[in-house]
Amino acid sequence: MPMVPGKSGNSRVTPEDSMEGRGVADGKDARGDAGRTLSRDPCGHATERIGRKAKEEKGTRFNNLLSHLKVPLLREAYMSLRRNAATGIDGQTWQEYGNDLEARLGDLEGRLQRGSYHPPPVRRVEIPKGDGKTRSLGIPTVEDKIAQQAVRMLLEPIYEHSEFLGFSYGYRRGRSAHQALGALDVVMSRKANWVLDADILSFFDTIDHEWMKRFIEHRIADVRLVRLLMKWLKAGVMEGGQRREVESGTPQGGIISPLLANLYLHHVLDQWAHQWRQRQARGEVYIVRYADDVVMAFQYESDARRMHEELSARLLQFGLTLHPEKTRVLRFGRFARRDCVLDGRHKPETFDFLGFTHISAKNGKGNFRLVRRTSSKKRKVKLASLSDEIDQRKHDRVIDQHRWLSQVLRGHYNYYGVSTNFRALHTVYSTVRRNWHEALQRRSQRAGWRRDQRARFEARFPLPLPRIIHPVLPRPPCRPSTVGKSPVREIRTPGSVRGAR
Repeated sequence: MPMVPGKSGNSRVTPEDSMEGRGVADGKDARGDAGRTLSRDPCGHATERIGRKAKEEKGTRFNNLLSHLKVPLLREAYMSLRRNAATGIDGQTWQEYGNDLEARLGDLEGRLQRGSYHPPPVRRVEIPKGDGKTRSLGIPTVEDKIAQQAVRMLLEPIYEHSEFLGFSYGYRRGRSAHQALGALDVVMSRKANWVLDADILSFFDTIDHEWMKRFIEHRIADVRLVRLLMKWLKAGVMEGGQRREVESGTPQGGIISPLLANLYLHHVLDQWAHQWRQRQARGEVYIVRYADDVVMAFQYESDARRMHEELSARLLQFGLTLHPEKTRVLRFGRFARRDCVLDGRHKPETFDFLGFTHISAKNGKGNFRLVRRTSSKKRKVKLASLSDEIDQRKHDRVIDQHRWLSQVLRGHYNYYGVSTNFRALHTVYSTVRRNWHEALQRRSQRAGWRRDQRARFEARFPLPLPRIIHPVLPRPPCRPSTVGKSPVREIRTPGSVRGAR
């Protein structure tokens, strides 16, 4: 008698309750690759599978990634871009590119698949730094941003699941500068008596393209995708209407640049430093890295001095150089205030990291306490730029000026509002308020407010008061471990310090 499969219920068909009476093949995902409609193509499913494979097969090389650069993924990349971001050399905005979006994305997909896509040069913009110099930013076109974002969505799961170490915090999903600062809190509460404050000189401008290609090919065997990544590195920049070729570096401002920079430092610094502290360090060694800013804490001075020398030699092999003025070894931690007289100082040295000046201090009980203040260099630059813009906006409507300044101050508090930093926040608040009031009084010849006039104005247009937004920074979980020749405690991800994946 023939067997006819029974009709399933109204619920969603599952492998256990399929119409054909059979389940899914072993090792296959029940969700499949196709969406229910053409408009619901599950782009994230491909990236999930890539990440899962990278995690399960740590040594595998991916050889067919470019085939995933289709319209659904490009559309998702387009929707994830900032709407009001700066434009590239063509002046096209996000909204303008969205006109006839499907046709544009289809054309972009065809050029990417054929290998005929040639990234245009980036528009170079100079922004001031705290030391009087400028930092160069390269701004790609909207179409180039879409392609870079789509490739980043494909590559991130590979490196996040199986490559990058836990003490790397810069430009990674789920990680932030405050987590790096929280990890530094944990480090300084342990046997950390010396600090190597390392800064790489012009890192983004000196990345060697040949070494970068080798590092990419370590996990990526797709020749077409490697060729596309190298095209972005060699796209060049537009300066004064003229295109300039580049032989090294990756432009800051590009979407793919942070991932490539992390990949470069992962092979050059992270893996090497992690092996060094396991095999050669006498005592405990802790590392916290955010992009090209690195802080290493040591139990013994000899380890710190030796790391300084060997790290400098290591970076030179890959075309990088430590900044001679910003890189130094200093006494820091629990005994810094007691032993600073050995260095001929009245108080311990400080170091800057992520916009904060870190200070060895004591609490009310006389125990070590890590104190953070907004870096004076950062604060001066911020106040100077705000003073200029306040003067330029002084003839705008007062309500518009008040809205803009309130947003600026809230953004400042959101980042710098950590414990022990209230005094610096109040300095910024009072300086901005005074500069704004003085600029408003210069709008006419009758300058000067009486006390009652000032009080009425402040009651009508109050600026946000300084607040401690982060009273306790995120602290990573810990577990005991043994590394090198001494027992240590390893900090695991998320927020890892000792480097466990």
